[in-house]
Amino acid sequence: MKSAPFTYYDPTSVPELVDLLANAEDAKILAGGQSLMPMMNMRFLMPDDVIDINGVHELNFIERENGHLKFGAMTRQKEVLGSNTVANAAPIFGEALRYVGHIQTRTRGTIGGSLCHLDPSAELPAIASLYGAEMKIANADGERTVSMDDWALAYMTPNISPEDVLVDITFPLWGQNHGYAFEEFARRHGDFAITAVGTLLELDQNQIITKVAIVVAGADVTPTRLYDVEKDLIGQIANEGTFADAANHASEIEAMTDAYVTATYRQRLAKTLTNRALISATERAKEKQND
Repeated sequence: MKSAPFTYYDPTSVPELVDLLANAEDAKILAGGQSLMPMMNMRFLMPDDVIDINGVHELNFIERENGHLKFGAMTRQKEVLGSNTVANAAPIFGEALRYVGHIQTRTRGTIGGSLCHLDPSAELPAIASLYGAEMKIANADGERTVSMDDWALAYMTPNISPEDVLVDITFPLWGQNHGYAFEEFARRHGDFAITAVGTLLELDQNQIITKVAIVVAGADVTPTRLYDVEKDLIGQIANEGTFADAANHASEIEAMTDAYVTATYRQRLAKTLTNRALISATERAKEKQND
Protein backbone atom coordinates (compact mmCIF):
# COMPACT_ATOMS: atom_id res chain seq x y z
CA MET A 1 0.00 0.00 0.00
CA LYS A 2 0.95 3.64 -0.33
CA SER A 3 0.44 6.44 2.15
CA ALA A 4 -2.42 8.91 1.87
CA PRO A 5 -1.50 12.31 0.38
CA PHE A 6 0.29 14.72 2.70
CA THR A 7 2.22 18.01 2.65
CA TYR A 8 5.96 17.67 3.25
CA TYR A 9 8.09 20.15 5.24
CA ASP A 10 11.83 20.08 5.92
CA PRO A 11 12.85 22.68 8.54
CA THR A 12 16.52 23.30 9.29
CA SER A 13 16.29 24.79 12.81
CA VAL A 14 14.38 24.26 16.03
CA PRO A 15 12.63 27.69 15.85
CA GLU A 16 11.42 26.88 12.33
CA LEU A 17 10.29 23.44 13.50
CA VAL A 18 8.28 24.66 16.49
CA ASP A 19 6.69 27.34 14.34
CA LEU A 20 5.52 24.69 11.87
CA LEU A 21 4.13 22.57 14.69
CA ALA A 22 2.31 25.55 16.22
CA ASN A 23 0.48 26.21 12.96
CA ALA A 24 -0.18 22.62 11.87
CA GLU A 25 -3.52 20.98 12.58
CA ASP A 26 -2.53 17.37 11.93
CA ALA A 27 1.21 16.87 11.62
CA LYS A 28 3.64 14.03 12.31
CA ILE A 29 7.37 14.39 12.81
CA LEU A 30 9.62 12.22 10.62
CA ALA A 31 12.90 11.30 12.34
CA GLY A 32 14.34 7.90 11.45
CA GLY A 33 11.07 6.77 9.89
CA GLN A 34 11.38 3.21 11.20
CA SER A 35 7.89 3.26 12.69
CA LEU A 36 6.16 6.21 11.03
CA MET A 37 6.63 5.18 7.41
CA PRO A 38 5.26 1.61 7.75
CA MET A 39 2.28 2.94 9.70
CA MET A 40 1.60 5.54 6.99
CA ASN A 41 2.02 3.03 4.19
CA MET A 42 -0.51 0.73 5.87
CA ARG A 43 -2.72 3.78 6.51
CA PHE A 44 -2.83 3.29 10.23
CA LEU A 45 -1.74 6.95 10.23
CA MET A 46 -2.87 9.52 7.67
CA PRO A 47 -1.43 12.91 8.72
CA ASP A 48 -2.09 16.01 6.67
CA ASP A 49 1.50 17.19 7.16
CA VAL A 50 4.82 15.39 7.56
CA ILE A 51 7.63 17.44 9.08
CA ASP A 52 11.04 15.92 8.29
CA ILE A 53 13.55 16.93 11.01
CA ASN A 54 16.60 15.24 9.48
CA GLY A 55 17.84 18.67 8.42
CA VAL A 56 17.71 20.07 11.97
CA HIS A 57 21.36 19.25 12.67
CA GLU A 58 21.41 20.91 16.10
CA LEU A 59 19.35 17.94 17.35
CA ASN A 60 22.18 15.49 16.60
CA PHE A 61 24.87 15.43 19.29
CA ILE A 62 26.38 13.47 22.17
CA GLU A 63 27.80 15.40 25.13
CA ARG A 64 29.23 14.44 28.52
CA GLU A 65 29.48 17.11 31.18
CA ASN A 66 28.90 17.64 34.90
CA GLY A 67 28.18 13.98 35.55
CA HIS A 68 25.56 13.70 32.83
CA LEU A 69 25.33 12.20 29.34
CA LYS A 70 23.16 14.18 26.94
CA PHE A 71 21.87 13.14 23.52
CA GLY A 72 20.19 15.22 20.87
CA ALA A 73 16.88 13.68 19.89
CA MET A 74 18.09 13.04 16.33
CA THR A 75 21.18 11.10 17.41
CA ARG A 76 21.19 7.80 15.51
CA GLN A 77 21.34 4.54 17.38
CA LYS A 78 24.40 3.61 15.33
CA GLU A 79 26.15 6.78 16.52
CA VAL A 80 25.40 5.90 20.14
CA LEU A 81 26.85 2.42 19.56
CA GLY A 82 29.99 3.83 17.97
CA SER A 83 30.64 6.54 20.56
CA ASN A 84 33.67 6.10 22.84
CA THR A 85 32.14 8.72 25.14
CA VAL A 86 29.05 6.56 25.65
CA ALA A 87 31.05 3.33 25.92
CA ASN A 88 33.20 4.77 28.72
CA ALA A 89 30.43 6.53 30.63
CA ALA A 90 27.44 4.19 30.19
CA PRO A 91 28.44 0.87 28.59
CA ILE A 92 24.98 -0.62 29.04
CA PHE A 93 23.88 1.39 25.98
CA GLY A 94 26.12 -0.73 23.78
CA GLU A 95 24.82 -3.94 25.29
CA ALA A 96 21.15 -2.94 24.91
CA LEU A 97 21.36 -1.40 21.45
CA ARG A 98 22.79 -4.56 19.91
CA TYR A 99 19.36 -6.10 20.46
CA VAL A 100 17.71 -3.35 18.38
CA GLY A 101 16.73 -4.65 14.96
CA HIS A 102 19.69 -4.92 12.60
CA ILE A 103 22.44 -2.60 11.41
CA GLN A 104 20.15 -1.10 8.77
CA THR A 105 17.51 -0.09 11.31
CA ARG A 106 20.08 1.17 13.82
CA THR A 107 21.62 3.32 11.10
CA ARG A 108 18.31 5.17 10.59
CA GLY A 109 16.64 4.87 13.99
CA THR A 110 17.07 7.76 16.45
CA ILE A 111 17.07 7.88 20.23
CA GLY A 112 14.33 10.53 20.25
CA GLY A 113 12.20 8.61 17.78
CA SER A 114 12.29 5.51 19.97
CA LEU A 115 11.33 7.46 23.08
CA CYS A 116 8.45 9.21 21.29
CA HIS A 117 7.16 6.00 19.68
CA LEU A 118 7.42 4.37 23.14
CA ASP A 119 6.97 0.75 22.19
CA PRO A 120 6.80 -1.16 25.50
CA SER A 121 9.35 -3.70 24.23
CA ALA A 122 11.87 -1.16 22.98
CA GLU A 123 15.30 -1.01 24.56
CA LEU A 124 15.92 2.75 24.66
CA PRO A 125 12.83 3.65 26.73
CA ALA A 126 13.90 0.93 29.16
CA ILE A 127 17.39 2.44 29.46
CA ALA A 128 15.88 5.90 29.93
CA SER A 129 13.75 4.52 32.77
CA LEU A 130 16.75 2.73 34.28
CA TYR A 131 18.74 5.98 34.50
CA GLY A 132 15.82 8.23 35.39
CA ALA A 133 16.46 10.28 32.26
CA GLU A 134 14.97 13.70 31.63
CA MET A 135 13.47 14.83 28.33
CA LYS A 136 13.64 18.45 27.20
CA ILE A 137 10.55 19.48 25.23
CA ALA A 138 10.24 22.62 23.10
CA ASN A 139 7.27 24.41 21.57
CA ALA A 140 6.41 27.93 20.46
CA ASP A 141 5.95 29.03 24.10
CA GLY A 142 9.35 27.81 25.32
CA GLU A 143 10.88 24.70 26.88
CA ARG A 144 10.06 22.32 29.71
CA THR A 145 11.60 19.17 31.18
CA VAL A 146 9.78 15.87 31.73
CA SER A 147 11.21 13.03 33.83
CA MET A 148 11.04 9.49 32.46
CA ASP A 149 8.67 8.50 35.27
CA ASP A 150 6.21 11.10 33.94
CA TRP A 151 7.01 10.54 30.26
CA ALA A 152 5.40 7.13 29.72
CA LEU A 153 1.68 7.74 30.21
CA ALA A 154 0.22 4.59 28.65
CA TYR A 155 0.71 2.15 25.79
CA MET A 156 2.76 4.00 23.12
CA THR A 157 1.62 7.30 24.66
CA PRO A 158 4.39 9.70 25.70
CA ASN A 159 3.75 12.88 27.65
CA ILE A 160 4.08 15.18 24.66
CA SER A 161 1.54 17.36 22.84
CA PRO A 162 1.07 17.72 19.06
CA GLU A 163 2.74 21.14 19.12
CA ASP A 164 5.78 19.84 21.05
CA VAL A 165 9.09 18.42 19.88
CA LEU A 166 11.58 16.38 21.90
CA VAL A 167 14.88 18.28 21.80
CA ASP A 168 17.30 16.27 23.94
CA ILE A 169 17.56 13.59 26.61
CA THR A 170 19.82 13.77 29.68
CA PHE A 171 21.04 10.71 31.61
CA PRO A 172 22.64 11.13 35.07
CA LEU A 173 25.76 8.99 35.12
CA TRP A 174 26.69 6.33 37.64
CA GLY A 175 30.09 5.86 39.28
CA GLN A 176 32.98 4.68 37.16
CA ASN A 177 33.05 1.28 38.91
CA HIS A 178 29.39 0.43 38.55
CA GLY A 179 28.28 -2.90 37.12
CA TYR A 180 25.66 -3.23 34.42
CA ALA A 181 23.76 -5.82 32.42
CA PHE A 182 20.97 -5.98 29.87
CA GLU A 183 19.26 -9.35 29.35
CA GLU A 184 16.62 -9.85 26.67
CA PHE A 185 14.49 -12.70 25.37
CA ALA A 186 12.88 -12.50 21.92
CA ARG A 187 11.59 -15.06 19.44
CA ARG A 188 14.61 -14.36 17.21
CA HIS A 189 17.41 -11.80 17.07
CA GLY A 190 16.16 -8.40 15.94
CA ASP A 191 12.57 -8.95 17.05
CA PHE A 192 11.04 -6.84 19.77
CA ALA A 193 11.66 -8.25 23.23
CA ILE A 194 9.04 -10.48 24.79
CA THR A 195 10.68 -9.41 28.04
CA ALA A 196 13.96 -7.65 28.82
CA VAL A 197 15.68 -6.57 32.03
CA GLY A 198 18.32 -3.89 32.56
CA THR A 199 20.35 -3.45 35.73
CA LEU A 200 22.86 -0.97 37.14
CA LEU A 201 24.63 -1.78 40.42
CA GLU A 202 27.32 -0.39 42.72
CA LEU A 203 29.14 -2.26 45.52
CA ASP A 204 31.34 -1.24 48.41
CA GLN A 205 34.56 -3.06 49.28
CA ASN A 206 32.61 -5.59 51.37
CA GLN A 207 30.39 -6.53 48.43
CA ILE A 208 27.42 -4.73 49.95
CA ILE A 209 25.01 -3.22 47.43
CA THR A 210 25.08 0.56 47.83
CA LYS A 211 23.09 1.56 44.76
CA VAL A 212 20.97 -0.40 42.29
CA ALA A 213 18.42 0.16 39.53
CA ILE A 214 16.34 -2.47 37.75
CA VAL A 215 13.92 -2.04 34.85
CA VAL A 216 11.71 -4.58 33.07
CA ALA A 217 10.64 -3.95 29.47
CA GLY A 218 8.12 -5.78 27.33
CA ALA A 219 6.11 -7.18 30.23
CA ASP A 220 3.67 -4.30 30.67
CA VAL A 221 2.49 -1.40 28.52
CA THR A 222 5.35 0.85 29.71
CA PRO A 223 8.83 0.14 31.13
CA THR A 224 8.59 -0.97 34.76
CA ARG A 225 11.14 0.25 37.32
CA LEU A 226 11.34 -2.15 40.24
CA TYR A 227 11.66 0.54 42.92
CA ASP A 228 10.53 -1.70 45.79
CA VAL A 229 13.00 -4.42 44.79
CA GLU A 230 15.78 -1.85 44.54
CA LYS A 231 14.99 -0.52 48.01
CA ASP A 232 15.13 -4.01 49.48
CA LEU A 233 18.50 -4.73 47.83
CA ILE A 234 20.27 -1.69 49.29
CA GLY A 235 22.50 -2.81 52.17
CA GLN A 236 22.31 -6.47 51.22
CA ILE A 237 25.30 -8.67 50.37
CA ALA A 238 25.52 -9.31 46.62
CA ASN A 239 25.11 -13.06 46.43
CA GLU A 240 22.91 -15.69 44.81
CA GLY A 241 20.42 -15.85 47.68
CA THR A 242 19.88 -12.10 47.67
CA PHE A 243 19.37 -12.09 43.93
CA ALA A 244 17.01 -15.07 44.01
CA ASP A 245 14.77 -13.19 46.44
CA ALA A 246 14.85 -10.10 44.23
CA ALA A 247 14.02 -12.19 41.16
CA ASN A 248 11.04 -13.71 42.95
CA HIS A 249 9.68 -10.23 43.61
CA ALA A 250 10.28 -9.30 39.97
CA SER A 251 7.95 -12.11 38.94
CA GLU A 252 5.10 -10.34 40.76
CA ILE A 253 4.97 -7.37 38.37
CA GLU A 254 1.91 -6.56 36.28
CA ALA A 255 2.23 -8.20 32.86
CA MET A 256 0.17 -8.39 29.69
CA THR A 257 -1.06 -11.26 27.56
CA ASP A 258 -0.96 -10.95 23.78
CA ALA A 259 -1.24 -13.17 20.71
CA TYR A 260 2.20 -14.67 21.37
CA VAL A 261 2.62 -15.27 25.11
CA THR A 262 0.71 -15.06 28.38
CA ALA A 263 1.20 -12.70 31.28
CA THR A 264 2.42 -15.63 33.37
CA TYR A 265 5.11 -16.40 30.82
CA ARG A 266 6.33 -12.79 30.90
CA GLN A 267 6.41 -12.86 34.70
CA ARG A 268 8.55 -16.01 34.60
CA LEU A 269 10.88 -14.32 32.14
CA ALA A 270 11.11 -11.26 34.38
CA LYS A 271 12.20 -13.51 37.24
CA THR A 272 14.84 -15.37 35.21
CA LEU A 273 16.24 -12.31 33.46
CA THR A 274 16.37 -10.23 36.64
CA ASN A 275 18.42 -12.92 38.32
CA ARG A 276 20.81 -13.15 35.36
CA ALA A 277 21.16 -9.38 35.08
CA LEU A 278 21.95 -8.92 38.77
CA ILE A 279 24.58 -11.67 38.70
CA SER A 280 26.21 -10.27 35.55
CA ALA A 281 26.16 -6.69 36.85
CA THR A 282 27.77 -7.81 40.11
CA GLU A 283 30.55 -9.67 38.29
CA ARG A 284 31.34 -6.56 36.27
CA ALA A 285 31.33 -4.35 39.35
CA LYS A 286 33.77 -6.71 41.08
CA GLU A 287 36.04 -6.76 38.02
CA LYS A 288 36.23 -2.97 38.04
CA GLN A 289 37.04 -2.93 41.74
CA ASN A 290 39.96 -5.26 41.04
CA ASP A 291 41.35 -3.29 38.10
